[in-house]
Amino acid sequence: MNHGLIAAMTEAGETAESLAAQTGVDPKTAQRWVSRGRIPRPLARSRVAAILGKDVKDLWPDVLKRREPSWFRPWADIEREALELRWFELVWVPGLLQTEAYARATLAMESLTPGEIEQLVSARIERQSVLHRSRPPLLIAVMDEAALRRPASIKKDDTLMREQCEHILACAELPCVRVHVVPSATPMYPGMGGPFILAEMPDGTRTAHIDAQVRAQIIEDRGEVATLEGRWARIVSEALPRAQSLDLIREAAASWT
Repeated sequence: MNHGLIAAMTEAGETAESLAAQTGVDPKTAQRWVSRGRIPRPLARSRVAAILGKDVKDLWPDVLKRREPSWFRPWADIEREALELRWFELVWVPGLLQTEAYARATLAMESLTPGEIEQLVSARIERQSVLHRSRPPLLIAVMDEAALRRPASIKKDDTLMREQCEHILACAELPCVRVHVVPSATPMYPGMGGPFILAEMPDGTRTAHIDAQVRAQIIEDRGEVATLEGRWARIVSEALPRAQSLDLIREAAASWT
């Protein structure tokens, strides 16, 4: 039995049935989480942790054994400690806003085994629990409209993309999340140079993350971080205001039918 989960449920006044209703699973499945110590799928884990006001690691300590690639771990640590994350994506939905299905689709094109894909998907979804902590970082996510319009697979899975757009809208309701979209009609702008993330740490220092085809890079040089901050300001100036951005995302969701 998962005694940590049972204690958290008792404290929050939740039952297996109430968790099932809030996470969209069968009550028997939720009961197995408690009585047999089964581990839920990544998205369900994050939702249960948010409902109970706990971290995933408190409810399922074994599941958070480092799943992300070794080269990504330094940034994952920064992400967990940051007070603010400013994230720009040109063609993808930012990782902290991805659904499990969308995350899996982004990895399907890689030369990975099914087991490796599942491990990476689990790691990415678990990272999202940072948005459901009692004191989450402020996430300001700016993405190009192309991220909302490009099919996730050659099968043109409309359901996958509609659910992804709807998930972004749900995340945008969190007090710690702000989402903006640069419309496709925008002429060339600094974001065309590629995605990046800026993190502000508790001690006031700022660092950045740049992803590339071969490897990712953490930027700590003040001058280089300042350059990215200048680009960020210019990118944001091209993005739609928050309300208009959410309207565009709703329209994109409706188009995937």
